[in-house]
Amino acid sequence: MNAVPNPIEPPYEGDHPPISLAAERARAQLHEEIERVRAGVEEMLTEQSAAGAEDEALRRELDALREDTRLYVKKRTKRTERKLDRRIDAAEARTDRLEERIDQVEAERAAAEVRIHTATEQMLDELLREVRTIAELLSRP
Repeated sequence: MNAVPNPIEPPYEGDHPPISLAAERARAQLHEEIERVRAGVEEMLTEQSAAGAEDEALRRELDALREDTRLYVKKRTKRTERKLDRRIDAAEARTDRLEERIDQVEAERAAAEVRIHTATEQMLDELLREVRTIAELLSRP
């Protein structure tokens, strides 16, 4: 004889009557509840696997959006860098032109100073000659 009793059909012992009708109903309800929970778990697993596929699709879409965003930012950054480079080049060209103009003006100023100095020296030399000539004329008896 087996020492572990069978829960589905307990052995009938002479003193005890078979399982009561309430116990039979409780056992049927328990089996129904177990079946309902199993069905719920299977449904949940099915939903999770479907959600997993959805999650994977969302993940792929998110990755695609990230890549699109990365490419967009890269494109905009390059465009902005090119514009900035053009502006810098234009500013450098303008600076070079201004430096050349400053150098030219300084050269013209130096040349003007030389001309003024030379003209003043010539004028003073001429004036000195005239004064000497006048002095000679006045010193003659």
